[in-house]
Parts: sequence; structure tokens; C-alpha cells
Amino acid sequence: MRIGLLGYGKMGKIIEAIALERGHSVELKVSSNTTSYSVSNIDIAIDFSTPEVAYANISKALEEGVPIISGTTGWLDEYESVLELCKRYKGAFIYASNFSLGVNIFYQLNKQLAKMMQSQSDYKTDITEIHHTEKKDAPSGTAITLAEQIIEDTSYEQWALEPSTNPKILPIISKRISEVSGTHTVNYSSEIDSITLTHTAHSRKGFALGAVIAAEWLLGKTGVFTMQDVLNIR
Repeated sequence: MRIGLLGYGKMGKIIEAIALERGHSVELKVSSNTTSYSVSNIDIAIDFSTPEVAYANISKALEEGVPIISGTTGWLDEYESVLELCKRYKGAFIYASNFSLGVNIFYQLNKQLAKMMQSQSDYKTDITEIHHTEKKDAPSGTAITLAEQIIEDTSYEQWALEPSTNPKILPIISKRISEVSGTHTVNYSSEIDSITLTHTAHSRKGFALGAVIAAEWLLGKTGVFTMQDVLNIR
């Protein structure tokens, strides 16, 4: 599989190493200094860029018939446009706020727990996410996904990046600490006890491995998919 890396920062370099270990080649590396590039010589693109250029990267790949996966967060205002492009060009696309296999299992546990807790009005819920200081967006895409899952199955109506006394607002607390790969905690707390669900990444390798596995799975398919499809855990 000939891979194009649209975004060649720390994550891009880890993805490259894992792709090579798994017998693939990396034929294109697009960094922040790249002004133009061609996707004609690759089988699939992996986008871990920035919110400012992610939509352009994804659009270019789909328009030129190259399947693409994206782990860039902060650009989802354009998500519906990407779905339309994918349909128009009969392309293949996966977006995930987090490609880690463990995180995607964590998502499923979060959804199940939210359904179990929806009738337990004594419990208040909050989410805490901790990342390295180089992470630009807050809250993380993973935390937003967790929040949206909880909102879907509980009485919460929206999330906010701050503590709140409003019972309809689910608070997300974001912390940035050096050398932290990523920790996400969902906490249900009452006067009696607390229930806590936590995923801790020990390195960025898990995100990169998941991205390469998703690329391997997507090759040869048509449509818009998620990591639930990749892992067959719907």
C-alpha cells in the first residue's frame, strides 16, 4: 500500500514508522511548509494535519479518487461538505476523533454506561481530558465525542468547556501538561459514591497504529465509514 501522509509532524512520523513496519511504503509527505502536492502516486491518504488545511486535504484526495482517513480535529463545520464530496466522487472516507483501538472500545463502554445512568438522577456527570501542551484545540475531539454520546442518552442538552451549575450542561475540563499522550475520564458522582471510566494512552503509537489499520481496511471500499466499522463493534 502506497501511503500519502498529509501532515508530517510527530504523529505523521510515528504513522510512517508503523506503516513501514507493516510492509507499506510512504510515497508522499506533506508538511506545514508544503505549498502544493500531487496525490497521483498513492493508494491512500492519511490526514493528520491542522484544522486550517484538513478540509482542503480531504477534498483534494476525494476529488482525485484517493481514499482518505482523517484524524485531524477542529474542522467538522465542513463535515457535511465532505460527505457530499465522497458521494459525488464515489470515494472512501473515515474520520475519527481518535483512531486508537482502545479509545474506540472506550467509546462503546461510554455509550453503554450513559444508557445505564440515564435514570439515575442523583449522579452528576463531567469529563476531564489531559493532553500534551502542544495540542492546539481544547477540548479534544475525543472529549467532544464522549460528551455527544452522553448527551444522546441522558438529560444533558449540551456541553461546555467550563464547570457549570446548569443541570442541562455537561462540563468538560481540559488540562495541558507536558509529555502527556492523552487521558480521558468520564465521571458520574453522587453524594454516595462515584463511577469513573478512564482511558489512558501510554504513547502516541496507539493512535498511529489505529490509523494504519483503518487505512488497510478502507482500501478498495466505497463510502463513509467509522472506526466502529473497522473494528466491527457496532
